[in-house]
Amino acid sequence: MPTRRTFLIAGAGAGAGAALFATRPAGADPDPGLLPPTPRFDCAAPGARLLGPAPLHNATVMQSLAFDDVNGHVFIVQLMAGGLQLPGEPGPVSGATRSANGDLCLTRLDRQGRPTGHMYLRGFGHGVQIGAEPTGRGTFLWTETDSVAEAGSGWGTRLCRFRFADGAVLGPDSPELAKHTPVPGADRTTCGTDPVHRRLVMRHRVGGAFRYTLYRLDDVRRHSYRPLAEVAQPALTYSFQGYASYGSYLYLLEGTSGAAPGNTHLTCVDWRTGDVVERRLVTDGADVDFREPEGMAVHVAGPGVARLCYGFASGVTGARLANVYAKDTLIQVR
Repeated sequence: MPTRRTFLIAGAGAGAGAALFATRPAGADPDPGLLPPTPRFDCAAPGARLLGPAPLHNATVMQSLAFDDVNGHVFIVQLMAGGLQLPGEPGPVSGATRSANGDLCLTRLDRQGRPTGHMYLRGFGHGVQIGAEPTGRGTFLWTETDSVAEAGSGWGTRLCRFRFADGAVLGPDSPELAKHTPVPGADRTTCGTDPVHRRLVMRHRVGGAFRYTLYRLDDVRRHSYRPLAEVAQPALTYSFQGYASYGSYLYLLEGTSGAAPGNTHLTCVDWRTGDVVERRLVTDGADVDFREPEGMAVHVAGPGVARLCYGFASGVTGARLANVYAKDTLIQVR
């Protein structure tokens, strides 16, 4: 397991975020100078298995993950399996149709990787990234929605927030959803959460180019979309697989399936400048078969311990499993 060399700056981060919001004039462009610097994760540090190999509610490849560390939950989303028939459907639906429709399966697991519940999300998107927000004893999920088909896959065009409810089936028009459009006209919209600094990061495409925007989570809940920072996606070499934000840094995951060392890479981007400050080959999970990188999230393991997590899908077609690895070494940036 990762060591306890990490420290959190939750109190300072929350206070700084509130000050940023108060000093930003309405409608202004993001000012990177207003985002206070924080430590960053060391992408070169060794990682360790946190969870898995774990079965999910469906047997398809995991897409992304999120943590509710208040209530001890891990959420993993995947494309819905073919051959299922949900309430209101006239018959079983193929996997190709599920993919084109943007139909997803969301599994809740405990800290040991045991499934404890699931939801089906019809017409939401591809599941590239999700976020979680603990609220009391419940969890709200942040995901894409309003899927539009492109090249055989469904991709979200808006963001939404909804409460996890075991066994529920939701669609884009379900009243349980609170929808958000932070960037009008954008597509390929997905999001994640920074649980330490209580922020929401959104990835979206405008004019064919991907960008990332950082918001205070509470602002987005109030439908106030004044960004703290915005950066362009840097050039990547392999397939994009997920992202996470922690403090003043954005982390990107890329790669394709294959035995270690493979081509999985982590890239760290400075939110204040948009510059790449580190890019490293990830060799963790040498014992994982198939080993396709899938999704990122920040996990708060306890007081003073934050972890940068990333997933690997394993197993064979029709029996895929989820694996989560983590790095917890932070570098103090001066």
